[in-house]
Amino acid sequence: MTTFAIYSNKGGVGKTAAAVNLGYLSAAGGRSTLICDLDPQAAATFYLRVRPELHAKAIGLHKGSAAVADSIKGSDYTGLDILPADFTHRELEIRYSRKKGSTRRLAKALGELQAEYDVVILDCPPSIGLLAENIFAVSDYLLTPLVPTTLSLRTYAQLKTFLREQHYDSARFYTFLSMVDRRKKMHQSISAEVQADEANILPGAIPYTSVIEQMGIRREPVPYSDPSSPAAIAYKQLWRGIEAELLGEM
Repeated sequence: MTTFAIYSNKGGVGKTAAAVNLGYLSAAGGRSTLICDLDPQAAATFYLRVRPELHAKAIGLHKGSAAVADSIKGSDYTGLDILPADFTHRELEIRYSRKKGSTRRLAKALGELQAEYDVVILDCPPSIGLLAENIFAVSDYLLTPLVPTTLSLRTYAQLKTFLREQHYDSARFYTFLSMVDRRKKMHQSISAEVQADEANILPGAIPYTSVIEQMGIRREPVPYSDPSSPAAIAYKQLWRGIEAELLGEM
């Protein structure tokens, strides 16, 4: 089982759209895939047309694997399941902080899913606290969407500094361009700068486009609803890069 965290300490960078679209592509390629929605806003859960039962999902993630397994739901797509979120996820950090091994509670909760899934994708809230430490501990790779703006670049630099200070293995930290508007000169110049300077940048610049925004209306992954769109092509390119670079497939 390979666990990818779609993570950024900045909100509004396209994390949830990436998690859902990459999860769909993983499953469409024949891998048993789980999207774990860690955000109290539950956008990934909403996109996949799943209505979580409000029976303390945070308690399930807090207690361990059996409670987590009971909460997993199927989706409309073969091979793709979701561990849904609801507003109780806002309590996760508090619950984890009260337990021994507080930075590995999420790893413990997801541990027994090893035999069930080939790929797990975590849709992460923009946290840099205890939940983030749990995410760093459980993930094989961090995949950080980077919007080509000065503020997003600054936040990304702060994240790299934090991970370096925490002795996080840089070989497990990757980025990809997100919400790129090719009409804007700043987006063009920063995109070129990032592609030239970043060693661990994945292919597939995700465009800023209404097709992705319409996921909230269609509630379907873009490669499913509009497979020939530039956004779908970009997500496919990104997933092929992940397969080649991180899953060892050519």
